[in-house]
Amino acid sequence: MKQIVTFGEIMMRLSPPLNYRLEQASELEVTYGGGDANVAASLACLGLPAAHVTCFPDNQLGRAATQQFRRLGVNMQHTVYRPDGRLGLYFLEVGASLRASSIVYDRYDSAFAKLDPAAFNWEEILKDAQWLHWTGITAAISASAAEATRQAIAVARRMGITVSADVNYRRNLWQYGQKAQDVMPGLVEGCDVVVCSPGDAEDLFGITADENADNGFASMAEKLMRRFPQIKQVIATKRKTQSASHERIKGMLCTTEGYRETAYFDITPVVDRIGGGDAFIAGFVYGQINGRNADDALLFATAASALKHTIHGDVNLVTAAEVEHIVAGNTTGRLLR
Repeated sequence: MKQIVTFGEIMMRLSPPLNYRLEQASELEVTYGGGDANVAASLACLGLPAAHVTCFPDNQLGRAATQQFRRLGVNMQHTVYRPDGRLGLYFLEVGASLRASSIVYDRYDSAFAKLDPAAFNWEEILKDAQWLHWTGITAAISASAAEATRQAIAVARRMGITVSADVNYRRNLWQYGQKAQDVMPGLVEGCDVVVCSPGDAEDLFGITADENADNGFASMAEKLMRRFPQIKQVIATKRKTQSASHERIKGMLCTTEGYRETAYFDITPVVDRIGGGDAFIAGFVYGQINGRNADDALLFATAASALKHTIHGDVNLVTAAEVEHIVAGNTTGRLLR
């Protein structure tokens, strides 16, 4: 089976144990993650061949991050190592009940931000691929990262490879002199599947739902597909946050054939919500590649995202069988023997 390829930055995640605040911490738990890489690792756990393409500093931290994803089954053979730059960091404080989780980023001047687009031979990287996935975070990091993304999409289009994107607009990341509104449309126009919320559609593309629309997401998605005809599926989750420890989520999908959604999954207590969106797109890709219809793929994706909320770290460390168990309605957490 051909592999799924993802492209983007991987950072070291540092977090106090349990629900401690950073001010209380005498030690920090180390793991690694990144939106695109989390998708690849989640797919590997689900049993599909997945590769991630990135750029690391040529030091022990870069090699440690590489090994972490290799252990999860991700093909890292196209990793580029640079002698300059650093590994980006982020610090996560996991909230509880009324106290929200919070993140502090320390990623400026990373090796990934300094990458040379010419270092990536996309024809070679994608020769055994059936799917390419990227996120708006990658395009936001630097002009060179955005250019590498553009080149990857262009090669994927020429090779007939399905392309997906999570547009994931983070306005504070766009600091290199180009506006997201000028860069992202040219990248998104090459995508077949897009994860996009109504808020991101308005911020990035100036697309808003019809004022009197019964379903704001569907109205937005229909306009997005008309603006970018290559896009055939727009997906997203809708989240009802009850507290930092209690979430309700449902999946939404709009295609040229209409709108569908799942029922809400009720998740309490939430262990770690980081990576929930990445688990969602990984689940949807899994469903599509395995020939499921739109409703089944959406349900599988949403169940996978719900499960991620119960797992520490960025990656959804679950098997396809475990997701199917949730899809079948087994949501009580009853002990399995």
